[in-house]
Amino acid sequence: MGAISLEDKLRQAGLELLGNCQKMSGRGPGLLEHSAMLEDFTPQELDTLGEAMLLIRAQPGQVLISEGDEGDWMLLLLSGTVDVTKTTPPGEDEPESQESFSRLGVATEGAALGEMSMFDRDVRYATCTAIDTVEAAVLSRAAIGQLIRQHPGVGAKLVVKITQLLAQRLRNTSNRLVKMLQKKQLPALA
Repeated sequence: MGAISLEDKLRQAGLELLGNCQKMSGRGPGLLEHSAMLEDFTPQELDTLGEAMLLIRAQPGQVLISEGDEGDWMLLLLSGTVDVTKTTPPGEDEPESQESFSRLGVATEGAALGEMSMFDRDVRYATCTAIDTVEAAVLSRAAIGQLIRQHPGVGAKLVVKITQLLAQRLRNTSNRLVKMLQKKQLPALA
C-alpha cells in the first residue's frame, strides 16, 4: 500500500479542504501585518507561495495538530484562534494522578504552527485546537522542496523566514527558562 497523501491525512483528521491558497496576496493587509513569516514577500511571491499551499477550515473544538502524531507539514493561520497545549505527565510525587494539560499559548492570525516536526521529522510536540472557526494554509515539506526547485527565490526566502521563526522561539524559550531558574534560586540565596 502506498503512502497516504497530505489531502487524505487532513481529511482523516476531519479538516475541511477548501482547495489551494490562490491569491494569498488578496487575503488583506491584516494577515501581512500579523505574520512575521510573510512580511517580506511581494504580492507575486505570496501568490506563488499560496499556490503551493492547501487551504483548510476547522470548526471550534476541532484538533488541527495532535501531540505525538507524525507530521511533514505546517500551518499558517489565516483567520481564527488556536489553543496550543502540551500533555503534562503525572508528577513523581503523585504517580497515581492523571496527566494534565498545560497551555503553551494561544495562536492567532498570521501564526505558524507545526514547523518543528515538518523540518526535523519528529512527532508533534503539542496539540493545536481551534477555539473558533479557523482557516489555515497547509505547507508540506514536499511543497517546500518543489518551491525551491521551481521558484528558488521564493523557496529560499521561505526557508529563511521559517529559520528566523524557529530561532526566535528558541530565544524566547531560553529567556523563559532563565527567568524560571532565577526565581528558583532567589530563595536559596537569601
